[in-house]
Amino acid sequence: MTILLEQEIRDALDTVKDPEIDAVSILDLGMFEAMEWTETAVGYDVRITLLPTFLGCPALEIIQKNTESALLQVPRVNTVKVVFLFDPPWTSDRITEQGIAGLKSFGIAPPRVVDGKWEIDCPYCGSTFVSIENLFGPTACRSILYCKSCKNPFEAMKPVSTLM
Repeated sequence: MTILLEQEIRDALDTVKDPEIDAVSILDLGMFEAMEWTETAVGYDVRITLLPTFLGCPALEIIQKNTESALLQVPRVNTVKVVFLFDPPWTSDRITEQGIAGLKSFGIAPPRVVDGKWEIDCPYCGSTFVSIENLFGPTACRSILYCKSCKNPFEAMKPVSTLM
């Protein structure tokens, strides 16, 4: 039963989308850290540990409620507790390949850190000839950039939650 329960929980977590980027789930973003469950006489009490993509993220309450709601749809799950862990910090290298594709489809560049440097490719043309227009984007975890090759503005995820 535990392997089936674990898969059902993962499937449910995959339906929980980032509240502002509906092209990626919390699994795609690498927010999932751990799951635990306790069997009771009538089912399971589940505890999920998540890493926020940015310290002080205003969407944490929504993510928590959406996670609880999704997991309560899993058969025999009675209670759900969502815990946010801030150490170790989330980093962009936790984003899955599916998450990278989802971010790009949404017009957001998933950053990477190479030799301690933040490198960003344009999500539209792939060029590295970009400039940071504003370190502070529409949310705390994103910045606004401009591609000098295709002339498009775009957003980029910041690579480490404690970077700024």
